[in-house]
Amino acid sequence: MIEPRDDLTLGKLSLSYRVLFTGFLLVIGLGLCMAGAQIMLTHGMADGKPGLSMNDIVYSYYGNRSGSKMEAALTGQMKSKAPDDVRFSMIQWVRDDAPVAEWIKVGPLFEKYCASCHDATSGLPEVGKPEVAKGLAEIDHGASIASLTRVSHIHLFGISFIFLFVGWIFAMAEFNQRWKLILISTPFAFLVLDVASWWLTKFWPGCAWITMIGGFGYSLAAMVMFATSFAQMWLPRWTKK
Repeated sequence: MIEPRDDLTLGKLSLSYRVLFTGFLLVIGLGLCMAGAQIMLTHGMADGKPGLSMNDIVYSYYGNRSGSKMEAALTGQMKSKAPDDVRFSMIQWVRDDAPVAEWIKVGPLFEKYCASCHDATSGLPEVGKPEVAKGLAEIDHGASIASLTRVSHIHLFGISFIFLFVGWIFAMAEFNQRWKLILISTPFAFLVLDVASWWLTKFWPGCAWITMIGGFGYSLAAMVMFATSFAQMWLPRWTKK
């Protein structure tokens, strides 16, 4: 690994290193875009409406305690997966406290409209099984402590490595030293803030706005580092003669 030095700037790198760094930044940038799309398709639909809102964040971590996860899914992101009359029967079963005796009626509906995606290999809850469906029919308390712990350590380990290498590349840019240090450190600070906000929202839904701030903060810093690095590696003003 090249150690960044004052005399080693992005414009002075050999073509091999510029191609290497460009490929890395492009793939990482695409991955971050896919992560954003995944958030919009999951958390962004928690309240049944497109786009990420405060309610989406609250429902994802604190839960929609006026109803169950099953009902929230059937009226939200899974609304298009079954006809209205089928969803009505499912929701009615949920609101009746999911009686096991009625499973003979609603079980085939879950099997027909849900089980093809919610199978043993998908990683999704197997709602075709009565015990799983009944568990999801309970009041929605949002993300569990176990799931928050799992996702938190994955994000902290994985994304910090992304920012390490993006920051290492950007460290070789010609940039005001004070702002360079701020930009390199900002993603790490906002990543910690973002993950901490999930836990805070789990217990205090009013903290959901912190999640918005965390995601916006490290995304903006990353965009500046990406754009600056690309420009200084390839624009004639910056590249060596």
